Amino acid sequence: MNLLPRRTAIVVFLAFAFAYFFSALLRAITATLSPVLTTEFSLNARDLGLLAGGYFLGFSATQLPMGAWLDRHGPRKVILSLLSVAVVGCVAFSLAGGFAALLGARVLIGAGVSACLMAPLTGNRRWLDASAQLRANSWMLMTGSLGMVASTLPVQWLMPLLGWRPLFWGLAVALVVAMVWIAVVVPAWSAPEGAPAAGAKASYAAVWRHPYFRRMSPIGFFSYGGLIAVQTLWAVPWMIKVCGHTAAQAATGLFWINVCMLGTFWTWGLVNPALVRRGFTAERLIAWGLPFSFIQLAIIVIAGDGLSTMAAPAIALYCMSCSFVSLAQPAVGMAFPQALAGRALSAYNLIIFAGVFVVQWGIGLLIDGAKALGVGDVAAYQTAVGAFLACCVAAYGYFLWAKPHNQGS
Repeated sequence: MNLLPRRTAIVVFLAFAFAYFFSALLRAITATLSPVLTTEFSLNARDLGLLAGGYFLGFSATQLPMGAWLDRHGPRKVILSLLSVAVVGCVAFSLAGGFAALLGARVLIGAGVSACLMAPLTGNRRWLDASAQLRANSWMLMTGSLGMVASTLPVQWLMPLLGWRPLFWGLAVALVVAMVWIAVVVPAWSAPEGAPAAGAKASYAAVWRHPYFRRMSPIGFFSYGGLIAVQTLWAVPWMIKVCGHTAAQAATGLFWINVCMLGTFWTWGLVNPALVRRGFTAERLIAWGLPFSFIQLAIIVIAGDGLSTMAAPAIALYCMSCSFVSLAQPAVGMAFPQALAGRALSAYNLIIFAGVFVVQWGIGLLIDGAKALGVGDVAAYQTAVGAFLACCVAAYGYFLWAKPHNQGS
């Protein structure tokens, strides 16, 4: 393990964080743009869910090959290659003339930014000790929350001044700046001992078979993926369609939801090293903390339009209580040797973002399906999110049930 000096580690973290900031902004911007895109392109709930999910479709498609690329070529080469695709995607999105073009551009953007978290996590597995890895991961997620904050009110304020198309040209330029910074400061990489030789086929068998990976997969798919799906899309339509908010009020609500998540991940970064020293494992914290998110989501579903002005605080509490599941990702990386770290992290990221895609589109399909049966807006949303809640509870049940089979894993 080649640990980086503290100052170098900070500079490298900041370079990756700059890229991840814009990755998260691009991930979440669909929620803020949903009213204008719905009007301009005549989108229904199913289309909106598919458009938001297109990002995660592209994101997921790169995860398995990217894991092998990260192990072999290192974070710098991989993230620079993929970010160039994101630049093309941003330009294509700004020029789109119809839904198909929008969707294709979103897929390109998702594929292009797909290494923005995996690259630093893979590097951290070699460059930082265990407690520093947990802290760096939480603070990287905090940076992502900052990007999501920027995707709300700041984007809402810029829309009348610039319009949404020029905004994506600016995002393309920002990604180019991130690429230059990463190219300058991120260390070179040599494949760790045990990694496949160049040209050899990297196998994921050891990852998929690992009992710890299997235990963490359902909560990653439904709870972690669902958290991102709510935060990056369905929070805004819920506030508008169920609670009667205007687009500006919903954007303000989403702003404060993301501020709360920023503070949550900042706190996790502060307390994680102390928790590790006291023997509080990721599994233990998830087992204790995740049920609070189920209770909060049940309150949101049952209350429906009764929440009214309390919708944003209620959704913020759900997202904050669901953040326990974010501890699973670095824990999965540390459960594998360095030679498999990139593949393990990328495979788990695939699970998470496949979950985001399924939940985002699935909620939209259920909403439209309920409406087709004559159900009103509020009841349709309650039905769809209630089904999502049931899936989360089932995944948590598997997590608890699998525990006896993973002792010592």
